[in-house]
Parts: sequence; C-alpha cells; structure tokens
Amino acid sequence: MLKKKSSQESAIEALSKAQELSFAPLTFQALATMIDLGILELLDKQPSFLNEIMKKLSLDEYTVKTLLQVGEVSKLVKSENGKYSLTKKGAVFLYDEMTIANFNFIKDVCYLGASELTASFKEKKPKGLQKFFGEKYDTIYPYFSILPDKTKNSWYSFDHLYSDNCFDKLFKIITKKYNKIYDIGGNTGKFEKVCLKNDPNLDITMLDLPENISVAVENPELKGCKFYPINILSDIKNYPQIENSAVLMSQFLDCFSKEQVIYILNNLRLSMDKNSSIYILEPFTDNQKYDAAKLSLTHISLYFTCMANGISKMYTQMEMIEMIETAGLKVFNIHNNLGAFDYTLLECNRK
Repeated sequence: MLKKKSSQESAIEALSKAQELSFAPLTFQALATMIDLGILELLDKQPSFLNEIMKKLSLDEYTVKTLLQVGEVSKLVKSENGKYSLTKKGAVFLYDEMTIANFNFIKDVCYLGASELTASFKEKKPKGLQKFFGEKYDTIYPYFSILPDKTKNSWYSFDHLYSDNCFDKLFKIITKKYNKIYDIGGNTGKFEKVCLKNDPNLDITMLDLPENISVAVENPELKGCKFYPINILSDIKNYPQIENSAVLMSQFLDCFSKEQVIYILNNLRLSMDKNSSIYILEPFTDNQKYDAAKLSLTHISLYFTCMANGISKMYTQMEMIEMIETAGLKVFNIHNNLGAFDYTLLECNRK
C-alpha cells in the first residue's frame, strides 16, 4: 500500500513539473512584463494591495490581477490578507547580477530564435538568427556592431559578466612567462584593457573579425594595443607568426564545432615556435560546483545552435583536451576554479 501511494505521489509530482515546463515560455514572458511594468520593484519597496498597485503604476485591474496570479503560482510574489509582497525568488531577478544577465540574454538575444531550434539542428545553421536578424552572415559574430542596442547590450552584459572576473588572475598567470600576448577573439578588448592598465608597455595584439576590429580600433581605452583582423577559420597563411609569445583564447573555442576547434588549434601549432604557449579559458560544463551552473551552461549550447552558428556548444574539459591532443598539442598545466564562475585555464604547447 505504501509503495502504491509513493508511486502515485511521484506520478503527480511528474505531472506537476511537466506542466511547469509546458507553460514555462509564458511564465518567462509574464516575469519580463512584471519587471517592465515596475510591479516587482514596487512590491520590493513596499507590500501593497491590488488597488494600491493599480494606482501607483497607472495600470488597470485586468493587467495587475492577471500578472499577480501568475507571479503567485510561480512563487515570485506572495499574498497575505490581500496584500502582495515579493518572495526571495522574485527578488533575485531584481538584485542578482548573474540572474539579471542570464534573463536579459535569453529574453533579448535567444527567445525568438529558440522557435527555430529544430530547423537549426537539422540544417546545422543558426536559423533563429537568420529568421529574426537576417541572412547577411552565417554566424552572429559579424552582426555585433549592427545588432539592435537592446540585443547587443544584453549579449555583452552576459558575455562580460562571466569571463571578465578572471582577467586579473589571467594577466598574472600569463605575464609570469610572457611579455607578448596574442588574444584571439578579443571582442571589445576587455582583457586588453586589464593588461594595459597593469602594464602599459605590454606587447598585446587583439585578433578578431574585421567587423569587430573596426570598432575596437576606435576605442581610446585600447591605445597601445595592436590589432590583427582575421577570420580564424581562414587559411593558415593568414595567421601571424607566433614567436616566444602567449596565445589566449578566452571563452572562444566554444564558438566552433569540434572539427573547427581542431583546425584552429592545428593552425596555431604550425604558426607558433616551441617557446610559445596557448592558453584556453573556458567554463567547462563538468567543472562546475553547482547544479544551477551546469544547467545554465548546458542550455547555452542551445543559443549556439539556434542563434550563434548552428554547430558549436559548451564543452566538457575532457572533450577539449581530446581536441587539443588531436591537433598535435599537449596540456601541461591546468588552473581550476578561476573567478567567481569556476572557469578553467588550460596551458598547452607543442608535443
């Protein structure tokens, strides 16, 4: 009898969680609307009755009541004797930097494109990107300079939050051995700024797509940085000759398929001398302390599928090491738990 009851409860729990997933897209948008309309912020400042919320925010009863009902069943808000207040879960979306960055990234960059996930997997193309932002480019990366401001700001806030907090440590690790650095996929030059702040005489070169370099080169904060426009998937003849230097790829190789990663690493191996090293910084999915971090990173793979390029993902450490070795390189040092988000730094050189 106990076994039957337990089984019945498990079935009910499974059904309940299935409904949460079924309606998750609407819950997500309801939360976004409550933030946009100021409902969460108001309840955080002062618990309020329905009519007080309507009056203070100039909203009608239908809007406020409908959203509060969704907020309550989603445990974002709670009510007691008719007065509504914010829960701890709801407050996270107002104050936690990581949650805000994740939420806005999904809302402004990924949400619409996710509807094209099946087509993206089938065609190995970012069909969400192509449907909602155009077919001018095959990947999202050349679009950065021309994306709508809201989309661009959410993308950069997301990207910079995670890798940026490693850069001070990264600078110290690399400059213990090298005073010349090639930063591949430098983006807006965040790492370059850290380097030049710590050592204005450091020889550092940012490598990125011509579209991104054209923006970075105009930034006065990057005075002293060298620039090298390149599509890293182009022929090896376009690669720089790397001598007695460090090559950094920070959260870069996850932007490519396994075959492309091996191609890039092999070209770098052939372009560098034996006194140079490659530094790969990544938040590997299998190196996370918390389940929520692993869940987040695993879902970011879907962004790559439908929005970024259709073929890449967040990798495990073992997957990355296998690609490194296939490209004729070896890992000779591993730095774990860098920064606040459990990044891993792999130091590699030629076999």
